[in-house]
Amino acid sequence: MRIELASAPGTPERLNEDWASVALPASGQGGTIVVLDGVTPPAGDDGCVHGVPWFTARLGGALIELSGSRRDMTLAEILSEAIRRTADSHSDTCDLSHVRTPQATVVLVRWGGPADAVEHLVLSDSTLLLESPNGEVRPVLDDRIDRLPRELLRAHATADALRNAEGGFFTAAADPAVSARAVTGATPRSEVRAVAALTDGASRWVDMFGEGDWAGCMALLRKEGPQGLIDRVRSMETSAQERGEVIRWKLRDDATAVFAEL
Repeated sequence: MRIELASAPGTPERLNEDWASVALPASGQGGTIVVLDGVTPPAGDDGCVHGVPWFTARLGGALIELSGSRRDMTLAEILSEAIRRTADSHSDTCDLSHVRTPQATVVLVRWGGPADAVEHLVLSDSTLLLESPNGEVRPVLDDRIDRLPRELLRAHATADALRNAEGGFFTAAADPAVSARAVTGATPRSEVRAVAALTDGASRWVDMFGEGDWAGCMALLRKEGPQGLIDRVRSMETSAQERGEVIRWKLRDDATAVFAEL
C-alpha cells in the first residue's frame, strides 16, 4: 500500500483552512481517508469566536476517529455524529445559527471491513477519484454549487441565501442532518486499485486550468505525488496572474491532495 498526502496554504500570510488525515488499523486491513476544505467566510461577523482552522481540526478529528473505529456506522452516520460533536463543543460560546458559522466541504473514504468495499462520501465541491484495475478513473462529485448561476455566488447576500438551503448547496456546518445531502456509495474492493481526494485548490489542474482530465490527474499523482500536483497548480496560478487573467473566487486557494494505492 502506498499513501501520500500534501497540503499547502493559498498564501503564507493566511492559515491553511484545509485538513486531511489517513488512518490505518494495526492489523493492516483497511483504512480511512478524511479531507476537509474549510469555507473562508467574507469579512465580518460569522457568529463564532474560534475560526475555520479550529473548526476543521475538530470536525476532522471526529471524522477520522469515528470512521476508523465504528465499522457499525455508515459514513453518513459518522458525518452526522462528527458534526454533532463539533457543534456541541462550541454551542455555548458561538451562534451556530449564523449562516456563516464555520463550515467545510468533506471527502470521506473507507475501505476494508466485513463488506470488503470502498465506501465513499462527498459533500460540496471537493473531489474524489476512484481508479479501477484497468486504469479507468471515475470522479465522485457533489456538483450542486457548479449548477448555480455564478452571479448569485459572487454576491454575499445571495450566496448566503443559497448556503445550506433547498435549491442551493450544502456544507458540513452545525446541522447533523446535512449528512443526508452527501453523495454516498460503495464499490467492491476488487474494483478499486487507487483513490485520490482533492480540495478545489488542488483540483484546479483539471476543472479550472484544463491541463488534463481526471485520468490524467490520477496519472500525475501516481508519478509526481500530491506535492507535484500542487506545485503544478501554483505554477499555473502564477502564469495566469502574469498574463493578467482573472481567476474566479481566489487567485490562490488552499490546496490539499491525498493519493492512495490500495
